[in-house]
Amino acid sequence: MKSIKFTVPGNPFGKQRPKFARMGTYTKTYTPKKTTQHEKEVAECFLEVARGRRFKEKEPLDIRIIAYYPIPQSTSKKRRKEILEHRIRPTVKPDLDNVAKLIYDALNGVAWYDDNAIVDTQVRKFYSDTPRVDVFIRAVE
Repeated sequence: MKSIKFTVPGNPFGKQRPKFARMGTYTKTYTPKKTTQHEKEVAECFLEVARGRRFKEKEPLDIRIIAYYPIPQSTSKKRRKEILEHRIRPTVKPDLDNVAKLIYDALNGVAWYDDNAIVDTQVRKFYSDTPRVDVFIRAVE
């Protein structure tokens, strides 16, 4: 596969920190349920478009992630216009690195064999009337 583009609908979601549970002297680490649900959703969106294809093992990959956040309801018409022209960008949570981490972990073993194949990445934040995360992956030649 040379490249693929897919969209994850809904508000951008970032990878949450692992949780810890104590059982006597034993501590169990686990991923929060919301994170695992979003990772499954990302994988399903990829699989729907990929139709069984995946990138070759040890093939260098370039990933572009654009997270579109919802426009706040209290936004004035003037500010809304600037937002839609991408002159005002979101400075809200989730952080870009957490959005990217969730995408990488969700696609590890699904789109590629291991995320160490990622050699280049770009993650961006914008506002939109249609909150979503667009993901574009291509093999570097």
